[in-house]
Amino acid sequence: MSNVYDFKAISCKGQHSISYTLSRNQTVVVEYAHDKDMDMFQVGRSTESPIDFVVTDTVSGGQPDDAQITQSTISRFACRIVCDRSEPYTARIFAAGFDSSKNIFLGEKAAKWKNPDGHMDGLTTNGVLVMHPRGGFTEESQPGVWREISVCGDVYTLRETRSAQQRGKLVESETNVLQDGSLIDLCGATLLWRTADGLFHTPTQKHIEALRQEINAARPQCPVGLNTLAFPSINRKEVVEEKQPWAYLSCGHVHGYHNWGHRSDTEANERECPMCRTVGPYVPLWLGCEAGFYVDAGPPTHAFTPCGHVCSEKSAKYWSQIPLPHGTHAFHAACPFCATQLVGEQNCIKLIFQGPVD
Repeated sequence: MSNVYDFKAISCKGQHSISYTLSRNQTVVVEYAHDKDMDMFQVGRSTESPIDFVVTDTVSGGQPDDAQITQSTISRFACRIVCDRSEPYTARIFAAGFDSSKNIFLGEKAAKWKNPDGHMDGLTTNGVLVMHPRGGFTEESQPGVWREISVCGDVYTLRETRSAQQRGKLVESETNVLQDGSLIDLCGATLLWRTADGLFHTPTQKHIEALRQEINAARPQCPVGLNTLAFPSINRKEVVEEKQPWAYLSCGHVHGYHNWGHRSDTEANERECPMCRTVGPYVPLWLGCEAGFYVDAGPPTHAFTPCGHVCSEKSAKYWSQIPLPHGTHAFHAACPFCATQLVGEQNCIKLIFQGPVD
C-alpha cells in the first residue's frame, strides 16, 4: 500500500486511509492504495467484519473461564498483518487496523510524529509489541527483545510505560517481518505466530498422544500407594481422574493423589513430600496438548510451576525464560498452555517418576 498525503477528510467508502489528528483544527490524512500482490488480515477485539481474527483477553489458569474482564485493554482494531501472495510469503505486522469505514483514526492524545522523509507515523494507545526469538522456534531458541511496532510498521524500543506519549528509539537494524515463533502482544492477549514451514517440523497431535501412551505404558507408580498412574486422555483434560499423576512441585516427585502432608491450615496447597520431606505445592499433572507450543519432540519430563502442565524439557525451559507482558507495565513468565504466572527457582521442575516394582 502506498501513501498519498491529503489534508481533507476522507469520505470515499472504497478508500483506506489513516487520519492523524494533530490539533482540534488540523488533521493529516494518508490515503492507502490496494496492492494486488498482498493480502491483509486484521486482528482485534471488535466483532465487526473488518476484523479477521477476534481476540479476547487471556484469562489465566488460576481464574474460572467465565471470569469477567471489567475493562479490556485490547484495542478493537489492534493490528494488521500484510502477507505477500508469492513465495516466500513474507508477513509484516503493523499497529492498528482499519475500521468498518476503512479508516484508522489516531486521536489528538495518541503518540504521532512526522518522520525526516516526511511521512506520518504513530503508536496506538497501549501499543503492539513483538518479540522475535533468537535462533528461530527450535530446540536452540532463546528469548529475543520486546519491541514496539508503529502504525507504519517501523520498529521502536519500548516506551517508558505502555501508553506513554513519548515513543521509544527507532531500531533501524530490525524490521516488522514476522518469523516462526514471533510473539505478538496486544496488551491483554499474547499471540504466537507460527509459519507453515515451522509447523511442518513441530510435533503433531498424534505424536503428543503417542508420548502420552508411551509414558502410561511404562506403568509409573505412586511410591507410597504403589498404585499405577496414567495421564488422562487429552479429551478429558478438565477432569481429574483417579489414576491421574500428581507431583510435589518443589522436588518433582510424582505420586498418586493422597490427602496427607498438610503443613498449615492457611496454605491448603502446601504439602510435605513423603519421599524427601520437601514442602511445596502439590498439584495434578496435565499433559500440554497444544502442539504449536513445543520447540522439540522430546518426551514429557518437566512440569511448569505452579499449574502442573507437562511438556518436553526444552519446551519447558524455553517458555520459562520468556518475559511476557503483563498489564500495562510488568513482565513475567507464564505457562503457554494456561497463561498461569510461573513461580519457583526455575519456573519449571524435572519430574521424578517411579517405575513398577514387579
